[in-house]
Amino acid sequence: MSAKILLSSVLKCATDANNGSVCVQSHDTFYTTEKTLLNTIEIQPVSGPVEGKVTPPGSKSITNRALIIAALAQGKSVLRETLASNDTHVMLDSLQRLNIPWSRDEQGTVSITGCGGKIPSSRAELWLENSGTSIRFLTAMCALGVGGYELDGNSRMRQRPIIPLVKALRELGIDVHCLHNTDSPPVLVNSIGFPGGQVHIEGNLSSQYLSALLMVAPYASSPLEIIVKGELVSVPYIELTLSLMKSFGVDVQVDGMQRFQVTPQVYRAREYTIEPDASAASYFFAAAAVTGGSVTVPNLHKNALQGDIKFVDALALMGCTIEWGDNYVKVTGGELRGIDIDMNAISDTAQTLAAVAVFANGPTRVRNVEHMRYKETDRISAVVTELKRLGIKVEEHPDGYTIHPGAITPASIKTYDDHRMAMSFSLIGLKVPGIVIEDPDCTAKTYPHFFDDLAKLCKN
Repeated sequence: MSAKILLSSVLKCATDANNGSVCVQSHDTFYTTEKTLLNTIEIQPVSGPVEGKVTPPGSKSITNRALIIAALAQGKSVLRETLASNDTHVMLDSLQRLNIPWSRDEQGTVSITGCGGKIPSSRAELWLENSGTSIRFLTAMCALGVGGYELDGNSRMRQRPIIPLVKALRELGIDVHCLHNTDSPPVLVNSIGFPGGQVHIEGNLSSQYLSALLMVAPYASSPLEIIVKGELVSVPYIELTLSLMKSFGVDVQVDGMQRFQVTPQVYRAREYTIEPDASAASYFFAAAAVTGGSVTVPNLHKNALQGDIKFVDALALMGCTIEWGDNYVKVTGGELRGIDIDMNAISDTAQTLAAVAVFANGPTRVRNVEHMRYKETDRISAVVTELKRLGIKVEEHPDGYTIHPGAITPASIKTYDDHRMAMSFSLIGLKVPGIVIEDPDCTAKTYPHFFDDLAKLCKN
């Protein structure tokens, strides 16, 4: 049993004026904001069920939250098993630009000396590529400072909404605006400090706006009350934020996930170990599902902080067997059946489920994930388009899609500079020949070594 993951057309994106790409220098690192010539990877099917064990890197969601909180804490924190990826790199780079010192060793341990809620730099320009967590968390963090801070990203970031957070900060009297008169970055924050009071935040587009406000709230000059307007999407991510805040010594009064009260407090520096990324683990659990194999992920369990661990419950509904250990999760594939499922709380795994659904014995309806349209790409439209490219009948709905399994046609899959499109659609190639993934390097956003780990798993 083996799976070849073949690199082809190894053409790196040029970064000169001849191909129209734009380069932005960040210290000694260059970020390319537009791509023209892309790599591809062809996935060769496995000859039998995938069996093995894989440990994904540290959670991006936990890493970027822990970095913000540790940066605001009093004292020196040590964060172990942090994720090394584009999203965490731009976060660390931005903290350096704000004059918050940190160091990182080869084992992924980040030591960071917090600023006690007082931003050392009075002026900074921060480049966040397409990292939504980074730009939203840092926009709120910069509002704690005294000075001017500009935050920007690549062309897709300039299409992603940040206006709910901007409006909330304005409601508190902070001077924040989108520089291009859009609802998206670049954002300019001119702050003289962060007042308390009452503030409203929209909850239907992203939970990251609320998380951003919550994490900086302990350093408001007086108690802060945050009221969520409308439905709050991705509730597990708010629970994750609250858990991390508590781990660093801050308590939040919560009323039904609609009202949050935070009194002035101080984060206390500590040592903290990051869980493996549950969203990344979903791809390997799905590999077990689509091949009828068995995959174990260590260091995750039923009580993991990350809501995306509940993706395995969706696989159980589809016919897989789940084994929960004290410090591992094991998924064994079975005869797959279509399901009707609300994935609002675990929307980052909806693309993974789509890859499994094409092998089920009936249709699968994914519901209540309209907010996926505002991610790295319009993930609903992208999934529908690429499944149709494979010859699959699929219906697009405002809040999701319905997938009707059928014969799959080999095709080259566009990934839209979205790491989750690349990782999820590669799973189809474990069963179907001729699946080519365009721009596999986009997985560097959260999982630079994904294809290496997939290949190792399939060779076991």
